[in-house]
Amino acid sequence: MKVENKVLPNEEQLKGFTDEPEKGPIKMLNLIKLKNYAEYADGRETNLSGLEAYMLYGEETKKHLEKVGAKIIFSGPVSRLMIGEADDMWDLVAIAEYPNRKAMLEMIMDPNYQESAKHREAALEGQLNIEVL
Repeated sequence: MKVENKVLPNEEQLKGFTDEPEKGPIKMLNLIKLKNYAEYADGRETNLSGLEAYMLYGEETKKHLEKVGAKIIFSGPVSRLMIGEADDMWDLVAIAEYPNRKAMLEMIMDPNYQESAKHREAALEGQLNIEVL
């Protein structure tokens, strides 16, 4: 099984939001791998760790989620692998629930959310984001 963490969805994955946009509620399982130190695309100087930058993103994202009727169901650090094998573990796991695909797309396309997402992109080594119905 090939597993490849990414920071942003590809074009095909983005198109998936337009397939049955009213389908929901959906839950998004986020398996998150963090950088040791945040690296902002705009080149700003920072002493933030990847975790600290991701926590900024998480705090700001609460209001973006509420705006589209979504919420965080669970989040926490990964402590160990109980079953299976992996070359590398994720650092955090989170589950968000959205009323439907359209709500999630609306959130990620919002310019205010995109400003908050700069912390996410600075923090992430990559992630898997898995839709669950």
